[in-house]
Amino acid sequence: MQEIESTRFGSFPSAAGMSHDSIPIIDTHIHFFDPRRPQGVPWPESSNAVLYQPALPSRYRKVSEGLGIVGVIEVECSPWLEDNQWVLEIAAADNIVVGTVGDLEPGQPGFRNHLERFCGNPLFRGIRCGNLWGRDLAEQISDPQFVSDLRELADAGLTLDTANPNAALIAAVVRITEKIPHLRVVIDHLPQMDPPSDREARSRVRADLQELGSRPQVYAKVSEVLRRVGGRVPGTTNFYLDRLDQLWEVFGPDRLLFGSDWPHSDLWGTLPEVVNIVKEYFLGRDRAAAESYFWRNSIAAYRWTRRDYSQPQLSAE
Repeated sequence: MQEIESTRFGSFPSAAGMSHDSIPIIDTHIHFFDPRRPQGVPWPESSNAVLYQPALPSRYRKVSEGLGIVGVIEVECSPWLEDNQWVLEIAAADNIVVGTVGDLEPGQPGFRNHLERFCGNPLFRGIRCGNLWGRDLAEQISDPQFVSDLRELADAGLTLDTANPNAALIAAVVRITEKIPHLRVVIDHLPQMDPPSDREARSRVRADLQELGSRPQVYAKVSEVLRRVGGRVPGTTNFYLDRLDQLWEVFGPDRLLFGSDWPHSDLWGTLPEVVNIVKEYFLGRDRAAAESYFWRNSIAAYRWTRRDYSQPQLSAE
């Protein structure tokens, strides 16, 4: 994949120097963990010098200073049941956190009891399923109990995030949203999904995405935008236009969400670099598109409630 040469966008722009940077931002995809805990952490591995350090709200506040980020939604990075509680306690102590997406296993014994336990906390906004922790959403969707438990999730007004998309996962989301039309689904990290090499498979996944684009309860998280190509991470918005344009064409302005994937994003670039690429792209559309992407759509997807006056709210509220 070659870098796109164009004068439409330049190198990493400066957020401070861009117009409309008063738009508040809700980062819908960050992770909390602390390797210093006695039990350690299931992720990241200790061999990862970039990631293996505490990732907590206080550190996020420092690295996001000046970017206009006023709220975050934490997304699970542990399959340990009690880490749902640990994250909720961390979140409760800092008003920048407007929600968490936990890890519970639909289809497994105890799911409904665990869901009832955690959904009583207003910060608990949903769960994440997909290609992680040895699970496979494309296989799980064939289990009637899995589907029944997801229906319970939807009935509770909570959201399903998906993890690490590929063609099979996208097809599974089509089936899930057919079976449970009132379940809100957020597809994470679509910019990182490489199209299948087989032409027929590419056509199928394209058709599946178009179908999901027609379903108003399905959102796409524009996260993991930066990519390493040939040993470097391109620093121009031009390079990422194709995939950003494709998501815009499929999901439109009202169902795209901002997510940084911090601190995992540190493997590709700094948080300002992550923010500035998408800020330039969406401000290049118009201010309304940028506002929808950076905060309005997150309320529709997650139904979070603001905890600080710096956090925006819809006028209808």
